[in-house]
Amino acid sequence: MIRAIGLVALGVSLVASQSVAEGMQRIGYGRMIQNDFIGDTQDRWRTGSVASSRVWGRSAWGGALPSNPGDVLEFRINAEIIAPDNLETPAAGDRPYAGSLSFGLHTHYERSAIEYSLGLDMVLTGDNTLLDQFQGAFHDLLGVQKASDAVLDAQIDNAVHPTAVLEMGHSVQLGDGISIRPFVEARAGVETMLRAGADLTIGGVGRGELLVRDPVSGQRYRTVQNKVPGYSVVLGGDIARVHDSAYLPESSGVTHTDTRSRLRAGLHWQGEKSSVFYGVSWLGEEFEGQQEGQVVGSLRLNLDF
Repeated sequence: MIRAIGLVALGVSLVASQSVAEGMQRIGYGRMIQNDFIGDTQDRWRTGSVASSRVWGRSAWGGALPSNPGDVLEFRINAEIIAPDNLETPAAGDRPYAGSLSFGLHTHYERSAIEYSLGLDMVLTGDNTLLDQFQGAFHDLLGVQKASDAVLDAQIDNAVHPTAVLEMGHSVQLGDGISIRPFVEARAGVETMLRAGADLTIGGVGRGELLVRDPVSGQRYRTVQNKVPGYSVVLGGDIARVHDSAYLPESSGVTHTDTRSRLRAGLHWQGEKSSVFYGVSWLGEEFEGQQEGQVVGSLRLNLDF
């Protein structure tokens, strides 16, 4: 049933992207992968995810957000695998396995110097996402341990979680090529929380562009790009107050922490044709009994020779 809903959601999102964006033009595309193998080299917890965005505008991008919601639309597809520390015989009290696949529509605009990102994601969870099979096949290819039947049997249930997301930020120029952007974010759905933080950018890459925040790492990836050669160093952090999480259901016997913290750093490089981003994010403890945080790496390669 969930698999069918997933196919319907994908189909609806594709149809909606054509109908809603009718009379609009495609102005950008962005993607980024997150994996702890390119972070702390472990294979646990927030172990891997992919974020991708296709952006449409009512007019050509002019280097700044429009003032009206709906003038810039982002169609977002995310996939994530969450796993216990040990995929074969997890310790008592470790978090359950979870696969998550989402399709969303978001709009970006600015009013009174406040940047808004507002949207809705349909988040599918459970084994019908087929992400457990994908990870198993990938681990077989690499010759590394894959999740045991017991771990997969205990993964979170198949379900659909409509999830509303609102982010508000304000960019402040501190000097030539240096800016800071405090932000607040509210999420209600598959995870419900209120988050506040800031991102510091040193360099020219990203200026006058549309950047979208990855929900796992907190890193912001480029979608509408100027492609002016250069680089930017980014530093950021945030803290969240967590109300609940479908990834840590009561039935699992695992309790989510009341707060979550993230710290991150990264480097954007833009050449004449190609661009690269690599970053690392420290994710604090998310559930009671988690002994330490973890470090995930984020990567975006756009190579054009």
